[in-house]
Amino acid sequence: MSSFLAHHGVLVALVCAGAAVVYGILTSRALLALSPGNETMRTISAAVQEGARAYLNRQYTTIAGVGVVLFIVLIPIQNIRVAIGFLIGGVLSASAGYIGMNVSVRANARVAESARGGVSRALDVAFRGGAVTGLLVVGLALFGVAGYYGVLTWIAGESTQNAVDALIGLGFGGSLISVFARLGGGIFTKAADVGADLVGKIEAGIPEDDPRNPAVIADNVGDNVGDCAGMAADLFETYAVTAVAVMLLGVLLFKQQSAVALYPLVLGAVSIVASIIGTFAVKSRVGNVERALYQGLITSGVLAALAFLPITYWMMNNLTFKATGAAAPHWWKYYLCALIGIGVTACLFVITDYFTSTRFAPVKNTARASQTGHATNIIQGLASGFQSTAPPAIVIALGILGAWKLAGGGTTNGIYGIGVAVMAQLSLTGLIVALDAFGPITDNAGGIAEMADLPEDVRNVTDPLDAVGNTTKAVTKGYAIGSAALAALVLFNAFETELVNAGKHPNFSIGNPAVLIGLLIGGLMVYLFASLAMEAVGRAGGAVVEEVRRQFREKPGIMEGTEQPEYGAAVGLVTRAAQREMILPSLIPILIPFIVGLISIEALGGLLMGVIVVGLFVAISMTSGGGAWDNAKKLIEDGAFGGKGSEAHAAAVTGDTVGDPYKDTAGPAINPMIKVANIVALLIIPLIT
Repeated sequence: MSSFLAHHGVLVALVCAGAAVVYGILTSRALLALSPGNETMRTISAAVQEGARAYLNRQYTTIAGVGVVLFIVLIPIQNIRVAIGFLIGGVLSASAGYIGMNVSVRANARVAESARGGVSRALDVAFRGGAVTGLLVVGLALFGVAGYYGVLTWIAGESTQNAVDALIGLGFGGSLISVFARLGGGIFTKAADVGADLVGKIEAGIPEDDPRNPAVIADNVGDNVGDCAGMAADLFETYAVTAVAVMLLGVLLFKQQSAVALYPLVLGAVSIVASIIGTFAVKSRVGNVERALYQGLITSGVLAALAFLPITYWMMNNLTFKATGAAAPHWWKYYLCALIGIGVTACLFVITDYFTSTRFAPVKNTARASQTGHATNIIQGLASGFQSTAPPAIVIALGILGAWKLAGGGTTNGIYGIGVAVMAQLSLTGLIVALDAFGPITDNAGGIAEMADLPEDVRNVTDPLDAVGNTTKAVTKGYAIGSAALAALVLFNAFETELVNAGKHPNFSIGNPAVLIGLLIGGLMVYLFASLAMEAVGRAGGAVVEEVRRQFREKPGIMEGTEQPEYGAAVGLVTRAAQREMILPSLIPILIPFIVGLISIEALGGLLMGVIVVGLFVAISMTSGGGAWDNAKKLIEDGAFGGKGSEAHAAAVTGDTVGDPYKDTAGPAINPMIKVANIVALLIIPLIT
């Protein structure tokens, strides 16, 4: 079996990736065969579908223009293999988000209709809609990495080293799509959400999904292009980049290049099988939605952990280091590294759930603070966000220490163990993305039920699903941030190792002034990036507010139900604003590392360290703090501290409005930004050496 995997690991990966795609196709067909409800429901769903397609078409057209320039630039800087990899990564990442989004916007009406049959039925439809996106993300990512590696080694006859080097381009293509998708989708969804809430809830005093609100369709569109397509692109590139980074480190470290290059691909392959099985474990017979979702995730994690044991034995046994010829650590130590990765994921889930769920103190404290006004709500929300960074940082630090020690310590030896841990962590990506996409599907289902005036018992089903969806979106963001930080650490080590192989021996000590300057610039990049994203939401959201006010002013019949709002005007406005606003911040992680690298290699190293550390803390504080604000509002709307219409509710809406761009725009977009900066550093090595 060891010999078989060493020679046919690519084939195993391709077969399992194909299984994920087949699962997505069959599940999509089964979902689309369900009833989308009455004519009103179909009309609303069609409007959301049209808006989402129009937005993504325009977004990908914009990205394509940037992509063509980068494709051409990569040829002289690297080579045509890297440039082609860049193209493959970008196309597959865009495809995963686009296809998944199309399924999600069709599942929403079907979930609302299925809610007539109770929680279990609606849960099944909503989760399967999300699972299509999740399995497509891992399937297409593994298919791209394994397929291109196979083409280069089998057909083009490239060496293992050259093939893995070319895969860096594929990771860059996925990262480019991810940073644009996260930013553009985040700006769209939160601008629409902020505009709809401020005028609808506060000024007009109408419910969240009231069809009289001209921004309500744009809000529903934003849920899908931000949380569904955006998260899909984010975790596609995390998955692909991590696989490539671990392959690269293995090739640089060990003599047995073929086995270590294929090891992460085979881990990913068996994880897909575990994820497919895990989807069938999501069943709720007692109405506990959160438990049903997590039992699928736990099932997948346990099966993956069991499968990793023989895979690691077959592929990581009796390895020797390339530099010294010494024996590598025993195979079971690498297996323990994999278990650490799964353990870190479990801890990040529990921690993020604590800081963002209505069941625990942080959200309750934020809701309680709303009783004394808007300012105290904001103060408590900020405090909760800052506090939420401590436990994940400790977990990640302990995970790094454990994996590093098990893999032998040292600069490169130990980092490879961390890479194995991150690859194992990403074994759960399929189910994680499914949980994230579950959020916008249930949110849209509740909106359709409200706008179509469905019976109250339908809303009694969709509302709890939506509340759980809010929590799952928060915990999946925590997972994405943690994996991004660990993946970036592996990329940084690959950058340092490649420099040494090129004859450079940079001094990345903090005592080096160039490194300190780079650290400051790296931290600056994170805050500048986040501030531009927040400003973009503010400007676009302000434009939506003015548009909704205009329609209410010029069409007084809207509030009485005698005139129809112009939904398309709001969708078009937010689309144009999001496309315009996403360009500048997206260029920050590309241009600044490029310029700094041309000036000083040591400063570039410091920059990468600064981006990783500062980015981790800013991203966690934003996503967890924003989640606490959001669920504090929902807690009050459920009757706590005065309920809807109270002073506490008004303060909570303000907090949620601030938290929206925190948790859904700036915070999540920092993930791909961290990795883009590191990949750019790897790609420009030929220029700076």
